[in-house]
Amino acid sequence: MFDVPSLDEIPEDLRDRIKEVAEKSGFVPNIFLSLARRPAEWRAFFAYHDALMDKETPALSKGDRELIVVATSAENHCLYCVVAHGAIARIRTRNPRIADQVATDWRRAELDDRQRAILEVAVRIAVEPWTITDEILRSLHAHGLTDDDVWDVGSISAFFAMSNRLAQLTTTLPNDEFYLMGRIPRTPDGASS
Repeated sequence: MFDVPSLDEIPEDLRDRIKEVAEKSGFVPNIFLSLARRPAEWRAFFAYHDALMDKETPALSKGDRELIVVATSAENHCLYCVVAHGAIARIRTRNPRIADQVATDWRRAELDDRQRAILEVAVRIAVEPWTITDEILRSLHAHGLTDDDVWDVGSISAFFAMSNRLAQLTTTLPNDEFYLMGRIPRTPDGASS
C-alpha cells in the first residue's frame, strides 16, 4: 500500500546513514527504506533507537537489549523485528541459539535469572502495560539494575512496540541476509565458514 522510496529519492542525510549501515552489514535493511518515506520521523525514530540500543551498562548489555526486542516483538507478532533483531542478538550475545529460543518461548530459553527477570518485565510492558507497578519495576533492582536500567527496559519495550506496529503497517519483511547472521561462525578474514 505504501510506496518504498529508492535511495535516490530520499534526503542526503538519510542516504548517508543508510549507506553507512549497508557498508557495515553488506545490505540495506528493508525497514530503513520503508520508513524513509517520512524523513523527519525517520530521523527521530533512528535517533531514539540509537540512544536506547547503542549503549551498555554493567547490568544491561547490548545483547540484553536485543533480547528485549526479540521477546517483545515475538509477543507482538512482528516478523521483521524478531528476525532482524534476532540476528543482532545472536551476534551480540555470541549465542547462535538464543534468539530462536527467546522468540519461541523466552521462559524456557538459555537465560540467567537476571535476563529472565528483565524479559518478564519487558514483555509485561509491551503487552500488558496497565499491570506494571512500582513493585514490579523495583524487582529488577534485586538483579543489579539501576533506576536508569529499569527505565531503559521500559523504553526499549515501548519503543519497539511502536516499531513493531510500523513494520506491520508498512508490511515490511525481513531481508534474507538476517536469517543467517550470527548462526555461522566467521573466519578471521570476516567470511562465514
